[in-house]
Amino acid sequence: MLSGSCLSRVLRIMPVFYTKRRFYASLIHDGWGGKRLELSLHEADTLLFLQWRRNEGIHIMTDGRGESDESREARAAAPLEDAMRLHPFYRGKIEIVPRCCVRDVNDFAIWYTPGVAAPCRDIAAHPERVFDHTSKWNTVAVVSDGTRVLGLGDIGPEAGLPVMEGKALIFKYLGGVDAVPVMLDEKDPDRIIEIVLALQPSFGGINLEDIAQPKCFRILDELRRRARIPVWHDDQQGTATVLLAGLLNALRVVGKKLEDVRIVFVGSGASNTAAARLIFMRGADPAHCLVVDSHGILGAHRTDIEAKKDIYAAKWQLCQTTNAEGRQGAIAEALEGADVVIAASRPGPGTIRKEWVARMNSAAVVFACANPTPEIWPWEAREAGAAVVATGRSDFPNQVNNSLGFPGIFRGALDVRAKTISDEMCLAAAEALASQVGTELDAEHILPTMDDWEVFAREAAAVGLKAAEQGLAARPLKREEILQGARRLISRARGLTDLMMKEGYIPSPPD
Repeated sequence: MLSGSCLSRVLRIMPVFYTKRRFYASLIHDGWGGKRLELSLHEADTLLFLQWRRNEGIHIMTDGRGESDESREARAAAPLEDAMRLHPFYRGKIEIVPRCCVRDVNDFAIWYTPGVAAPCRDIAAHPERVFDHTSKWNTVAVVSDGTRVLGLGDIGPEAGLPVMEGKALIFKYLGGVDAVPVMLDEKDPDRIIEIVLALQPSFGGINLEDIAQPKCFRILDELRRRARIPVWHDDQQGTATVLLAGLLNALRVVGKKLEDVRIVFVGSGASNTAAARLIFMRGADPAHCLVVDSHGILGAHRTDIEAKKDIYAAKWQLCQTTNAEGRQGAIAEALEGADVVIAASRPGPGTIRKEWVARMNSAAVVFACANPTPEIWPWEAREAGAAVVATGRSDFPNQVNNSLGFPGIFRGALDVRAKTISDEMCLAAAEALASQVGTELDAEHILPTMDDWEVFAREAAAVGLKAAEQGLAARPLKREEILQGARRLISRARGLTDLMMKEGYIPSPPD
């Protein structure tokens, strides 16, 4: 087993930072025995170390190089095992607690009847004052029908609820936003649109989540057109924003320009369709890029999509604007000579193969974003020659996950009371996210981690200012006002969680 001296060496060389009993570490080396680390750790010790860190509540983020398949797979499976242990222990991830003071029961005469009649009358006379008298200003609904949950498919609204609770938790902890999961037992897009519109009086914004395509595109477009509050589909706009930020920094690492690279989008669902739109808007040449769906490379030759272009309008648009050379084939053929692959498709491993990555251009960038398992393991992509590899998981370096985007973006939109969240606001958020890395930018640190909570305040400021610039803010604020307000609310949310853990109101997880 691991000796004390061995453990001390591991902990001395590996941590990037430590917070709340969690180590985040990056193994930036050629293997456990590499000279850079001056450490020799046997394979059996690696497996014991994984068990030790789980018992201690420590989270290790590695790139998997130098490990056997057994230890890699054990580490990759650990979050799933922990989830099955801790979800029934806590029986939910969020709860409602009072925001107002309750000095004694006499205060209920203020907060409820008869006193509450006064703000009710005020709102009736001045509807905009609902933002002053209630929590509407800071409350978002996380709405899903459970038809495309993670990479699990149509598993239903009840089975999707753990994801939406997790989303609400992240909204609060990283953005200071109160979020309420709303699972709909309804799949008809027209009904979903009407239900969401009917929810507007209670919420300051709507986050659509895990709704299958192609209906997700029409639902979002229609709600953005008709709603009085910002409506956002995180699988489209959120993922696209973070992908763009990661891509900008990955290209800086490898010394390539966005307008020059050939990008292959593997998967043409909500995430990659929106990502392509935003990346093209930022300067990539769509004619030089390729999109691959389950039937092959998109292009003008895809008569199967043309026949359903009224239903798959966004996909048909990609057929017309990408693949100017008329290339045909599947993923393998698409990756030949590519600089970047952005995969948001079927969970792997094996969806993308090492030999296909090996045929990409030198200094290739690989984003394998499927959940819960990436299309290709990051160590396989690196072994095939990729220079920068990112996934959607927090236990590997370079997490490209929408959790880096939506808390700050909604924070900014709510604070200036934006009417919608435009693509330009997403671009502003992506630039703020990418710039936060600063001098720490390298092949295994292309984006901030979720623990770098300053990034969410900076995203909020960028989004709020862009909303005001576009005339979309009902409550325009200066940058410093948005920044300081966001910092205060995010700090408060984190502080409340810490306090409840310290006092035992949130119990420690079982050993």
